[in-house]
Amino acid sequence: MTAMLGTSSLLSIEALTGGVFLLTALGTVAARQLLACFRLFVLQSFLLSVSAALLGVALHSPHLLAVAAITLATKTMLIPWLLRRTVHDEVYRIREIDQVLNIPSSLLLALALTGAAYVFTDSLGAVGVPAYSFVNLPIGIATLLLGAFTLTVRREAVAQLLALLVAENGVFFAGITIVPDLPAIAELAAAVDIPVYTLVIGLLTRRIHSEIGTTMVGRLVALKEE
Repeated sequence: MTAMLGTSSLLSIEALTGGVFLLTALGTVAARQLLACFRLFVLQSFLLSVSAALLGVALHSPHLLAVAAITLATKTMLIPWLLRRTVHDEVYRIREIDQVLNIPSSLLLALALTGAAYVFTDSLGAVGVPAYSFVNLPIGIATLLLGAFTLTVRREAVAQLLALLVAENGVFFAGITIVPDLPAIAELAAAVDIPVYTLVIGLLTRRIHSEIGTTMVGRLVALKEE
């Protein structure tokens, strides 16, 4: 009985963590400054590791505990360090991120995407998905959609990279409940790939900023081969 109460409490805390996780994705859509997006990504990655740790303890899954440790090391420490080392500080001081839609319109579409994620998840009720997955699964799908949406409306290279990382966080947030016993080697493989492409894009962004003084994707046409 005590064990069941403990598991229920852990899952309740994990659900609360998921709610804040989703708020960080919505905050990324609403953020006007690149530094705010950067901080929200770090917070979201930390919440992802906390969620994996709570599920790992509740489900007695060492794989999820390993995923939590790997996520904490790579997404909350290594990737932010790489971005701050490779991208000019001037980029983070941009007053407003240039994007296709204004913030109110973006938030309305973001709320619609979030609602669509929950509607889609409700249709999976008869598939035999574990009960705790109905908390994480819609949040993960919604975060994936919000990250993809942010990627399409932002015009800054670094902001687009952060949106891609947010979408990837959504995939893992949903995945840890669908396949809680997935070997940690799968997360380890992703933990190697993600910092590598973060480093590559960060270095390219630094070079582009040095050449043309901006990181706006639309200005890349100004780069010409000599």
